[in-house]
Amino acid sequence: MRNGTISSGIVGSGVREGPQDCAFAPCGSSDRYRAADALLLESPDAGPREKQQVATELTPDQKRQLFRDGYIVIRNAVPQELVDRGRARIAAAKKGESLAQAEALTDLVNKSSVTPILNEAMGQFDPPSMVHVGVTKQSAPRDHFTPLGYREKDLPYFGHGMHAEGLFTVAPPQERVTGTHEEIYQRMIASGPRGDIGRTADVIGSNTDPLFQDPDMTLSVGSFTAFCIVALNDQTVEGVGQTAVVPGGHRVLEAFYRWQLETSGKVGPEGPGWPRFDYNAPNGAGHIYLPDAVQEKLIALDDEAPECTPDGRAWPRPTQIKMEPGDCAITIFQMPHTGTRNEFGTESRKNMIFRIRNKSRQPDKVVTGVSDHPDRGMMGEWLEYEDGNDPWARSKRALTNMWEEWEGMQQVVAEETPKLDPIDYSHVA
Repeated sequence: MRNGTISSGIVGSGVREGPQDCAFAPCGSSDRYRAADALLLESPDAGPREKQQVATELTPDQKRQLFRDGYIVIRNAVPQELVDRGRARIAAAKKGESLAQAEALTDLVNKSSVTPILNEAMGQFDPPSMVHVGVTKQSAPRDHFTPLGYREKDLPYFGHGMHAEGLFTVAPPQERVTGTHEEIYQRMIASGPRGDIGRTADVIGSNTDPLFQDPDMTLSVGSFTAFCIVALNDQTVEGVGQTAVVPGGHRVLEAFYRWQLETSGKVGPEGPGWPRFDYNAPNGAGHIYLPDAVQEKLIALDDEAPECTPDGRAWPRPTQIKMEPGDCAITIFQMPHTGTRNEFGTESRKNMIFRIRNKSRQPDKVVTGVSDHPDRGMMGEWLEYEDGNDPWARSKRALTNMWEEWEGMQQVVAEETPKLDPIDYSHVA
């Protein structure tokens, strides 16, 4: 999910060097930063990071942190040798070359402790065969309109673009659009790769996400189970392009999805309380990546007053995920997230991003590691499902019961859930 190129599900088809990549990740920032109790099992003579042995499962305390915050950072999850190989492969890439299937990058998960940690905490999943290569060059604040409909330089928090994952996105108009709301809506959805085919579930965005996942147009959120982000450069100082999150925001978004489903049977944009576009944004056609009711509750999670855009609108304050090379951030799918501007970095931000789905959701479907809408093909193709298998119902269930697919978290979930205050959306019109 803060972006010049926000994309809830961009294919990891190469070395992405947009102003800000939509990379998702989690960990902390300055005073709000909470080290994830580095999963290290140190030998008596442990020295450099590459000599430290990494644990292969989360401790009960770390599972409680994951439950509470929605994300955790695993220190030294990837050995230095794999980090070096990954960096070398990126450096050797030719102009325009796709690294989506580069083994040196998929090995960051497939040949590291990330796999056994996820297997124990979440369950079985397809070994990633592809990766979203999230490279963000250093840049100053820019004047272009982002998909939120605001100029990048005007958005707080290094180019805020907080969003839910799995949403339809098209290129933002770079001049203010005019027309009725319906006229603007139709022009926007017709600007994707398939052109003007009307309002149907066959429409896909420039990020390849379908306008609706299902033929009946009741689900407009693609989904999976976990994000996994491996850092290949130093991201320990704020403002170098980190992915950022709102700790605890996963509960806020899940509760909204559940309220939508219980209210109407619909989940996502164009369901209750969630318009698709913001016609009051400065460019007249901003994407609404999080509904107002969710943003208000995200803002309320923070003791500090939120920062605003020039029009006076307040935005949730994200926590930047600070990592060193070889660290891995794991987050639950429902976490609102954003990329950030690499304003102060001395090199490109390099996050290798994997989208992981528990195999139990659809055992006969292979998830490659890049798609955020695996119930459909990468370009929105319709997949075949056996009789009695309703993929949209299964995904709605997963969106509104987020811990069910985390098999190794069930004891913690059972212990901690009764302690939580309910999140209420009954006031939403």
